[in-house]
Amino acid sequence: MGRTKPIVSAEYVVGITDGEGCFYVNLSKSPAYKSGWRVQMHFHLKLQEADEEILWKIRNTLNCGNVYFQKEQRKNHTQCYRYTVSAWKDIESTLIPFFKKHQLQTASKRKNFTLFCQIADLVSQGKHLTPKGIEKIRTLKQSMNKRTIGLA
Repeated sequence: MGRTKPIVSAEYVVGITDGEGCFYVNLSKSPAYKSGWRVQMHFHLKLQEADEEILWKIRNTLNCGNVYFQKEQRKNHTQCYRYTVSAWKDIESTLIPFFKKHQLQTASKRKNFTLFCQIADLVSQGKHLTPKGIEKIRTLKQSMNKRTIGLA
């Protein structure tokens, strides 16, 4: 019998995602794709190098994705590690169901996740293979990850 890999609670994953997580969609022109566009979906969590172990625990909890060293070039910034889920099967069968079951608490992250899910639905229906579908994805993507500045 093997050792159990260390994990964290679902609530911890939700909390750290609310603070440090990012649901991201990359749209890039590519003649290799039927529509002329490549759609890549990603989930990221980035933490300081000293907290790398937490990212591995999150990876073990979700049982998908991987942890990578991300070299920081900017002065006065610490080195970081990034947990990334970008494989379509993991996004569709693990990541989205996890966050549908364990709701994010912040309004901005919930909004980004909802848009991320709408894009994932379009991809799963094959709409990313049509110009109309790409335009819909572009429109949804433009509403994601907007920084809002509150008034004091």
